[in-house]
Amino acid sequence: MARCALGRSLGRQFRWFWAAYAVSAFGTWLAFDAFALIAILALGAGPTEVSVLAAAGLAVGAVVAVPLGPWVEFRRKRRVMIAMDLIRFAALMSVPAAYALGWLSVAQLLVVAVVVGAADITFTAASGACLKALVRPGDLLVANGRFEATTWTATALGPPLGTAAIGLVGPVASMAANAVSFLLSAAGIRAIGGREPRPARTATPPRPGAGDLLEGWRYILASPALRPLFFNTVLVGGLIMAASPLLAVLMLRDVGFAPWQYGLAFGVPCIGGLIGSRLARPLLARFGQHKVMLTAGTLRACWGLGLAFIGPGPSGLFLVIAVELGLITCMGVFNPVFATYRLEQLPSDRVVRTLSAWSITSKATIAAMTGVWGLLAGLTSPRTAIAIAGLLLLATSLLLPRHDRTPRLKNADQAPSERQTLA
Repeated sequence: MARCALGRSLGRQFRWFWAAYAVSAFGTWLAFDAFALIAILALGAGPTEVSVLAAAGLAVGAVVAVPLGPWVEFRRKRRVMIAMDLIRFAALMSVPAAYALGWLSVAQLLVVAVVVGAADITFTAASGACLKALVRPGDLLVANGRFEATTWTATALGPPLGTAAIGLVGPVASMAANAVSFLLSAAGIRAIGGREPRPARTATPPRPGAGDLLEGWRYILASPALRPLFFNTVLVGGLIMAASPLLAVLMLRDVGFAPWQYGLAFGVPCIGGLIGSRLARPLLARFGQHKVMLTAGTLRACWGLGLAFIGPGPSGLFLVIAVELGLITCMGVFNPVFATYRLEQLPSDRVVRTLSAWSITSKATIAAMTGVWGLLAGLTSPRTAIAIAGLLLLATSLLLPRHDRTPRLKNADQAPSERQTLA
């Protein structure tokens, strides 16, 4: 069997899993910023309303997801993933239905955002455990590299096509397409086939509740390898996403870009994500895991400030594309290496709870920071708030681990006490 990164076969089951991921990723990015765009274009919302919508949906979605992590840990992951796909399909399809009937409101968008946010967190945690079960440990980087390349391909194609569809068909067209993508994703996961074994239960299996999910946070905070990356990735994601709805308002309302230009500005730079995901493996082989994460993680924090200087016309559009290209290329290198490293540090019986805790913290942080930045933009301006986010983003590189603290383990599934002793 060929062992090169591109030629390596990960099996039929992984191919179906990858296909399901690809179709849902494409649908998600086809509906890029759909909630904000619908609120701005169809409901006339301003920067504060758009930010509150984004923040509240994430925050309540994260709270709803809290009891689901421990519950999913001891359930068959594919069944959970299919259920979450079907829930997202039903919730998202309610938006174009309400719009067609003239009933659409910000309140409905908020409810849909909450349902989709909770389902996203649950699906992501279950999919991490599913991936770890489907591929060998040595193939995790290859698999994550393919997911990363797929994400950036979808991100490059989705926003321009989605915003073009909004201009041609209406503001809810991309959301309807996203809903259908989750239905197709559920079919792909169902096609993986084979019998998924029921996870082994501990003597006292966890009950659905926040107390049981604390195990995930305890594991992260007790790990010298994961703790700094946890704080770094949560804050980087929070600052980038807090500025996102304000950037939509700045570009679409204040500067005067058309929706298709807005989509183009975020679609074209995603070529950098493809480049970065292809570079991740050779860079890892040459420089090592820690050095690649440190360098790429530092560089990805250097671009956000440039978005505060967007102006009208081709020069402004070029500036957005250049800034996003640099940011996304660095993320394309960092993300698959980080995702692989994180899975390598997690024993199989803690994957879902730990990833759920990580995801809930990330979503809650994004929600809080989006709300704060919306208020800040209301008191100052979207441009000023984006500049402050960019300045703070520069400081996040200080949270990256300067030294390699990876435990030298013989077995990735050792108990926490054994892992801590070795660390």
